[in-house]
Amino acid sequence: RSQVRILPGVVGGKNEGGMVKRGQRECELSAEMMMPGKKAFVKELDGGREYQRVVDPAETWGMKAGRVRLEAGASCGVHSTGEREEVLVFLSGAGMAYAGDERLTVGQGKVCYIPPNTEHNIVNTGSEPLVYIFCVAPVRPG
Repeated sequence: RSQVRILPGVVGGKNEGGMVKRGQRECELSAEMMMPGKKAFVKELDGGREYQRVVDPAETWGMKAGRVRLEAGASCGVHSTGEREEVLVFLSGAGMAYAGDERLTVGQGKVCYIPPNTEHNIVNTGSEPLVYIFCVAPVRPG
């Protein structure tokens, strides 16, 4: 049985039967063919701790994620995710995201994107805890 590899930037589509079309050929893709050895999972969020790792790169194809809880006046500290990009999903509280030269208002119901190679910091400017989920993933060209 041959393996099929989808390359970034290659134009394709699906027909009504869910077959992937590439050029003149069609082939059926399964999750195992696209992502061998990785399985779906669910984890419980622990709301009490300051930091909780929820997705580890060993469990994925390079993505990591966690839940952060910053008390009033606290910050996560200036850092960069290097060659990775990051998304922050804010669950509660209010604060500021400092990303490069930008100052962005963040808080409950907002999502913040941090590009690769950007020094950034999240600061709780409110009186309640600022809680957010971060997702960091490798950048794929294309």
